[in-house]
Amino acid sequence: MTSEPALTRVELGALGEQLAVEHLLAQGLQIVDRNWRCRYGELDIVAADTSSRTAVFVEVKTRTGDGFGGLAYAVPPQKVRRLRRLTSLWLAGQDRRWATVRLDVIGVRIGRCRTPELTHVQGVG
Repeated sequence: MTSEPALTRVELGALGEQLAVEHLLAQGLQIVDRNWRCRYGELDIVAADTSSRTAVFVEVKTRTGDGFGGLAYAVPPQKVRRLRRLTSLWLAGQDRRWATVRLDVIGVRIGRCRTPELTHVQGVG
């Protein structure tokens, strides 16, 4: 019996982000930006809900299990503050105006031989 090699951390993260993008598209959102970086950090996904003119900033957390406490512990308050700062910087560089802005977290759990599980928490910050 051969098993597939384990994914590296980078590969695991990329797979989680791709699954999150597919989930957001299925929810009717448009992807505006991915892996936007500046000197203060990175935004994983920026999506748009065009019907409500909402900019949705999505932090993706990919895990292979619940060993680190699950999604509730993945984005502590200091991370939310940093993400808010990044969203402000991203918005400042845009010509488009948004009615509202939302920060979401999508948790992706990829276990062995199982379909990935996604948890989408809206409005965390």
